[in-house]
Amino acid sequence: MIDSDWATATALLRCSAQLVDGIQAGLVARGFTDVRPAYGFAFAFLSGGAASASALGEHLAVSKQAAGQLVDQLVARGYVERQPDPRDGRAWLLVLTDRGWACTRAAEQAAGDVVAGWRAVLPSPEFAALSAAATRIGGSGRLRPSW
Repeated sequence: MIDSDWATATALLRCSAQLVDGIQAGLVARGFTDVRPAYGFAFAFLSGGAASASALGEHLAVSKQAAGQLVDQLVARGYVERQPDPRDGRAWLLVLTDRGWACTRAAEQAAGDVVAGWRAVLPSPEFAALSAAATRIGGSGRLRPSW
């Protein structure tokens, strides 16, 4: 890897950290003090529709045990509920509760605050180019933490 590639990679990682940290701070400021960054990746996945714990774990690239622990925390804190799977009477599906949806909306607002800060740093054409490039490069990738 040449030095400029490394500089680009680390700059993008720093932007990612700013975004995660900014969302976390924004959630706390909005009253969601019991949320960890990993929850947001689960919320983003579940906002696409009900899913099994194993599908969530696969998406997050964690073990079944880790996924189970995460689900238990989300249920205990009122963000997610288990509902019977209509296709399989032995299985459960995870769905966001009203509290989970409220937290998801708050995270979107907090993310907007972070991006607004970036927009303030860059002239409009540069920000538009950044946004287009980021969408082109990462637009179809999975939204999950890079443990």
